[in-house]
Order: sequence, then C-alpha cells, then structure tokens
Amino acid sequence: MHRRGVGAGAIAKKKLAEAKYKERGTVLAEDQIAQMSKQLETFKTHLEEFASKHKQEIRKNSQFRVQFQEMCATIGVDPLASGKGFWSEMLGVGDFYYELGVQIIEVCLALKHRNGGLITLEELHHRVLKGRGKFAQDVSQDDLVRAIKKLKAMGNGFGMIPVGGSYLVQSVPAELNMDHTVVLQLAEKKGYVTVSEIRDSLKWERERACHVLDHLLKEGLAWLDSQAAGEPQYWLPALFSEMLSQDVTPEEASQMTP
Repeated sequence: MHRRGVGAGAIAKKKLAEAKYKERGTVLAEDQIAQMSKQLETFKTHLEEFASKHKQEIRKNSQFRVQFQEMCATIGVDPLASGKGFWSEMLGVGDFYYELGVQIIEVCLALKHRNGGLITLEELHHRVLKGRGKFAQDVSQDDLVRAIKKLKAMGNGFGMIPVGGSYLVQSVPAELNMDHTVVLQLAEKKGYVTVSEIRDSLKWERERACHVLDHLLKEGLAWLDSQAAGEPQYWLPALFSEMLSQDVTPEEASQMTP
C-alpha cells in the first residue's frame, strides 16, 4: 500500500506556522532586549545617584574607588573614557587619572637611566606616593594600572608585563616578545639570570638565550656582570631589590656593563 504524498496545502500550512513561530520569537526577543535596556538605564541612573552622593569618598578613598570602577564595568560604563561629560564633571576622575599619568611618566623618566625603562608596579607605587606627599589624595596600585592603560592607549611606549603576582611597568617603546617576557619572569626571584639558567629552565638552545639577553642589554633593560663567579650574570635593575631601596652611585654602576 503506497503512502500518500504530502499535499501542497499541508506544506503551505506548515510554512505559515513556522513563519508565525519565527515572528513570535522575534517579538519576544525584542521585548527582552527592551526590558534589559530599561533595566540597564535604571541601573545607570542609580549609579549616577550613587556617584553624586558618594563623590568625595570615591575621590579620596582608593578602595572605594576600585569598587565603584567594578560597579561601572558591570554595565559597560567607563568613567575614564572621556575627559568630558557627566563622570568627569561629577567626580573629577578624568583630571585625577590625567595628573596620575603625568606623575607616572615623571617617575619613569627619572629612573630610566638606572632601570632602562622597566620598573616594578610596587616600586612605582612607592615612588608616586612619596612624590605626592602624605596629605595628597590616596592612590592604589589599581589606580596606577588604570592610568597606565590610558597611557598605553596613547601609543607612547607604556605597557605592563606580568611577573609573578604583579607587573613590570615598561615605559620605553622597546620591542619585547614572549621570549623576553619569560626571561624577565625567570629573573624575578634573584634579580639576575644566566645563560645556563635559561637553558636549564626553559630548555632553549644557547643561541636563543644569548639572542634574548643581548637584546635586553642593547635596550638598556639589563646590565652585564662579566666578573661574576662561574659565568656572566645578566642583572635586571627593575628587579634588583637593593637598587630599589637606595641610589646607585656612578662607582657602583661602573662595575656592571649596561
């Protein structure tokens, strides 16, 4: 017994039903988007009211400022995106991070002769706080990171290299790839590294290790101690803890070849 084929009427009916389902789905999706947009707008309004009420705490308390930034991020609001507008006028955050960026540049330039343009975030934080004085508005490491990201967007060589649980701040437009980054991370604990240590830890060929270290020397990011026992040591001034706590004299610096 042969099954009867599906008639044209049934096909048309099925297509009509599919079209209605699709139309209904589109309407539901549009309703959901409208509701979400309304909720976000309400949240933004409440956020602006919150900012208006607590603006002094946001400006003066670094921890409070971090929490406020996180609240803003949940709805895609960036108070630092523009130097003008509600957030800048209400909170003064645009001016705050602009001034902080200038201070970061000043510190990095002052130490460039010593560290070649690399400095730990902790040392930068210490130097910035020292330069601002004890009565100035409090600044956190999170504030520094946000200011550096704005400097990086300007394309002036600033960037951050993850090392351990923190960062090295780069303030020169040197080309550093992943090889350079892992060597910096390897040197984190002692402040220096050798060719043998790189080969043993990273399983690299000697030529690759030497190429990376030569580049760091060329860019002024490393100093060579050719008189070290065993084999030459490549010191990273930004990681050399003794150098962070005291000024290096010309006599001390001459013992290492930059």
